[in-house]
Amino acid sequence: MAQADLSGHAPRRRSWWRENQQRLTPWLFLAPGMVMFAFYVIMPIFESFRLSFYDWDGLGQKAWLGWDNYVELADDEAFYTSLKNNVIWLVLYLLSVPAGLGIAIFLNQTVFGIRLYKSLFFFPFVISQVVVGLMFSWFYAPNFGLFYNLIEWLTGTGVAVLADPDLVTYGIIAAGLWPQIAYCMILYLTGLNNVNPEQIEAARLDGAKGFRMLWYVVLPQLRPATFIAVVVTVIGALRSFDLVSIMTDGGPFGSSRVLSFYMYEQALSEYGYRMGYGAAIAVVLFLIMMVFISGFIWKMIRDEKEGY
Repeated sequence: MAQADLSGHAPRRRSWWRENQQRLTPWLFLAPGMVMFAFYVIMPIFESFRLSFYDWDGLGQKAWLGWDNYVELADDEAFYTSLKNNVIWLVLYLLSVPAGLGIAIFLNQTVFGIRLYKSLFFFPFVISQVVVGLMFSWFYAPNFGLFYNLIEWLTGTGVAVLADPDLVTYGIIAAGLWPQIAYCMILYLTGLNNVNPEQIEAARLDGAKGFRMLWYVVLPQLRPATFIAVVVTVIGALRSFDLVSIMTDGGPFGSSRVLSFYMYEQALSEYGYRMGYGAAIAVVLFLIMMVFISGFIWKMIRDEKEGY
C-alpha cells in the first residue's frame, strides 16, 4: 500500500511514458529515417542478392538458376573489362584528394583576389555531372574540340580521345576529376579553418616550415576531412555511371564500361533485360564497396580509440 505524503494524499505514480521519455525520445525521432532506410536501402540489397539467383526479364516468371549467373560472370570478358576500368577509376580518382588539399592550402592564403579564385575553383562542384560530361565531350570532339585542336597544333595529328579504346577511360576520368577535386578542396578548406593556430605558432618556434609543417602539424589535424574525402572519392569511383553513360555509352566497343554501367546495360537496356544477371553484377560491386567501406570504418574506430 502506497504511503501517504504529509498532506494526507497518496503519492501519484509516474506514467510509463514519463519514466522512459528520455530513453525513447531519440528513437522516436530516428524512427521515420530508419523505416525509410530499411525500405529503400536494406530491403533492395537483400532483394538484389535473392534476384541474382534467378533468370528474369523483369516481367515474366522467374526461373531459378542457383549460382549460374556468377559462373557466367567468371567467364564474361566484358565483366573483367568493367572491373579493370573500375580499378583504374579507383587509383586515378584518388588523385583528387592531394590535389584538393593543395588547392585548399593555396586558397587559405590571404592574397589579392582570393574570393575570385575561390569562386572559380568552387564552380565545378555545383555543375551537374551531365553538364560536365557534355562539356568534356565537346572538349575532346574531333575537328572542333579544344583538346583535339591543341594536340593537333603541338604534334600535327589530333587525338580523338573518346574514340580510342586505349584512351577513352582516362579521358572520362579526367572529366570526373574536375568536380571531384573541387569537392575535396571544399572539405579541406573547412578543415583548415579548424586548425589550431597555437600549434602552428609552436611549430614555427621549433623551426618547422614547409613540408615538415604540413606533414607533422597540419595533416594530423585534417584527419576527419581526409577520411571523408577518401571515402566519398572511393565510392564515387566505384559507382561511376553518369559520365560513362553521357560521354561514350560504354563505347567504343565496350572499352569504357564500368561495373555500374554494365549492370544497367544487362538489366535495364534494350541489349539485355537480364535482371538476374544485372543483380549478380550489382552484388559483386556491392561486396567490393563493402570491403573498402568496412576498412575505412575499422580505421576510424581504431583512431578514435587511440585518441586521434
